[in-house]
Amino acid sequence: MANVWKGEPFGLYRPEFEHSACGVGVVANVRGVKSNEIVRNGLEVLTNLAHRGAAGSDPETGDGAGMLLQMPHDFLSREMAKQGIDLPEPGSYAAGIVFLPQDSAEREACEAIVVRAIEQEGQRFLGWRDVPVDPSVIGYVARECQPVIRQLFIGKGPGSDSAAFERKLFVIRKVAEREVLDAGLLSGDELYVCSLSSKLIVYKG
Repeated sequence: MANVWKGEPFGLYRPEFEHSACGVGVVANVRGVKSNEIVRNGLEVLTNLAHRGAAGSDPETGDGAGMLLQMPHDFLSREMAKQGIDLPEPGSYAAGIVFLPQDSAEREACEAIVVRAIEQEGQRFLGWRDVPVDPSVIGYVARECQPVIRQLFIGKGPGSDSAAFERKLFVIRKVAEREVLDAGLLSGDELYVCSLSSKLIVYKG
């Protein structure tokens, strides 16, 4: 959609410098070595990009931020082992970040639809993990609409290579979202899959 208003040069304003883009930062090890230092530096980048976010009447509620990371296999394996779940080798499973409704009945219905979509696509449901959150650090507006955040784990089905598995994950996500809408459970905004991949994970808030 084209902008209705076409800016004209005025004073120091130049329309050619107008861009609709979020602030983006990149922190990486050129040798591909994973480390907690990269995560800490990434959090510092997000802090330094606070001026790029929008804020309204509640200054503690922004328009969101996130981090895209390589799959932290060792960490996830330790966390899921606490639930008695052994994750397969890296690349043989996917992890997703899913926003779910606060209402327990709606949440359970959404989770059941997600699990059904996984099984229909010939993949293996491994389990859920509750993501630790600290509501005290966000604004009152964000707290009022804060979703339940859970991690979803899916095992790769038989006969799938990496590319085929990633395609299946995309289909699972779309099928689940469509079934939730068709069931009339939600407006569609309360079930949101931030990421679902065997390679990467997105932490978003």
